[in-house]
Amino acid sequence: MSQFDEEAEGVHVEQANWDASKVREKLIRDIDAHTESVQTAKLSELTSTYETKLNEALSAPVEALLDGASSDTWLAIRKLLQREKEKSVSGFSAALSGFEMDNSTKDKMVSKLETHARGIVEAKAKEEAGRVLIRMKDRFTTLFSHDSDSMPRVWSGKEDIRGITKTARAASLKLLSIMAAIRLEDDADNIENLLSLALMDPKAAASANKSITADPLASSSWDKIPTTRTLLTPVQCKSLWRQFKSETEYTVGQAISSQEASKRSNNWLPPPWAIVALFILGFNEFMTLLRNPLYLGVIFMGFLLAKALWVQLDVSNDFRLGVLPGLLSISTKFLPTVMNLMKKLAEEGTAAATPNPERNASSQSKSSPASSGVTSSDSAHNKTQ
Repeated sequence: MSQFDEEAEGVHVEQANWDASKVREKLIRDIDAHTESVQTAKLSELTSTYETKLNEALSAPVEALLDGASSDTWLAIRKLLQREKEKSVSGFSAALSGFEMDNSTKDKMVSKLETHARGIVEAKAKEEAGRVLIRMKDRFTTLFSHDSDSMPRVWSGKEDIRGITKTARAASLKLLSIMAAIRLEDDADNIENLLSLALMDPKAAASANKSITADPLASSSWDKIPTTRTLLTPVQCKSLWRQFKSETEYTVGQAISSQEASKRSNNWLPPPWAIVALFILGFNEFMTLLRNPLYLGVIFMGFLLAKALWVQLDVSNDFRLGVLPGLLSISTKFLPTVMNLMKKLAEEGTAAATPNPERNASSQSKSSPASSGVTSSDSAHNKTQ
């Protein structure tokens, strides 16, 4: 403004009686408006830059932490939020020091940035809560279908399917309890215990809460959790758990069927009571075999024939798919296999009965030189005489 005042003095005409104060005030207003607009644009750009940095620093890590939900998930999220918030606030405050503004405006902008950081975490938590059913099924499938070494589980008949199912469901329920509410404050709650009691052991929950209500999840809010921090209400958790169980029953049923099929394929012996009955009821037949040993040969031949049929039909491999498919497969192959065995036996018998012409020819060729030698020796003897 000093330059304006100097220039105004140079063009001042005393006889004109001009009043430059209004022009000066207008210039001051224009300068202030331009300065404010430039400052606002710079502050908006600066705020947008730090908000983008916060979004990049928080979104992906929070999503990863919620995906692998565990007991210390929200503790890790709180530490991450605090660390990134302090880093951003420090840089943002240093950048604001280059602008002429009062402390109250500066504090408001810093507080707005902190609120934005918290909003990023809450928005990501709400987004993940909408996919909680998919996360629960993925966790159940991973724990149910893989062992402790992350190898695919083979249902050989020795596994405790009930225990494995309970463990996998407990892990999925824990994920549901973690995603039920936002826990950015270090406040304790009983969501996990309530869900475990009501969904994993409903009979105990009914007896424990008999004096209050038959269903502890028949509510639209959690105890000690405000509505603003609620992601999934108790009623929603119950509905999600019911849907989760119905969609994972098929996997459990398939495992039970595979285990039973494996047991049947590995155990071809009759039950113990049947073995005892065979010994008792077969005593007369055993004495008959002792009196007529010829039956042993017949039984042995029958055993060899049955063994050959067993190998040719590949019975054990057919029954791995189940009883009915195995019977159908054997019934289609039984008659051709029997005919093939009979044909082979007939060919072997014919080959054994027919003399070998090459062998006869060789024997004749060996005998002819010997006979010629005898004839020549006889003629020589006659000439000498």
